[in-house]
Amino acid sequence: MSARSYDIKLIVGLGNPGSKYTETRHNAGFWFVEALAQQCRECFRPEKKFHGELARIHLSGKDIWLLKPETFMNRSGLAVVSLAGFYKIAPANILVAHDEIDLKAGIARLKSGGGHGGHNGLRDIVAHLGSKDFQRLRIGVDHPGSKHMVVDYVLHRPDAQDQRAIDEAIDDALRVMPKVAAGEWEKAMHQLHTK
Repeated sequence: MSARSYDIKLIVGLGNPGSKYTETRHNAGFWFVEALAQQCRECFRPEKKFHGELARIHLSGKDIWLLKPETFMNRSGLAVVSLAGFYKIAPANILVAHDEIDLKAGIARLKSGGGHGGHNGLRDIVAHLGSKDFQRLRIGVDHPGSKHMVVDYVLHRPDAQDQRAIDEAIDDALRVMPKVAAGEWEKAMHQLHTK
C-alpha cells in the first residue's frame, strides 16, 4: 500500500478576530499560521471576499494559501468555502490548524479527516464544505478537567508554562511543514508524532 500523500494548497488557522481574543487558547490556529507566514517572510492582508486575512507562501517549491477567517470561530466555514470554491481547492487539499483540548499543551499532531470532536470551528467547516475529509493540525492546549469549563477555558490566555509548551508545539509543527508541502504526509507525521 502506498503512503498517503496530500497536495496541500490551503492552510487555515482557526481563531477569533480582535484584540480581546489574540492571546487566548482558542487562537492557537491563528498563532500557527502567523508563525508560518513570518517564517516565509510573508504578511497577511484583509480579503473581504474571503471573509478573512490571506497570505501566500512558497514552501518546498509550491505556492500555498494561508487563511485566517475573520468570521469568529463558529462561522469559520464561510471563509474556508469562499476561498476553496474560488480557487477550486478540494477538501483533501486543505489543512486546518486548530486548538485541541484533548491533547496536552506542548503536543501537536497531524490527522487526516475525522469528526469535529465538538470543536465549533471544525463543525462549521464540515457543514460548509459538506465533507470532513480535510487534514488537521491539532495543537494541544490541554483540558480544564470538566466539559462545563471548556468554553471559558479556551477563551482565556494560558499561563506562562502552558504558553511556552504551546509555542514549542507550534515550532515542532513548523519544522514538518516542508514535508507536508512536499506531499510527504507520512514522514511529516512520523517526525512530529515521535518527538
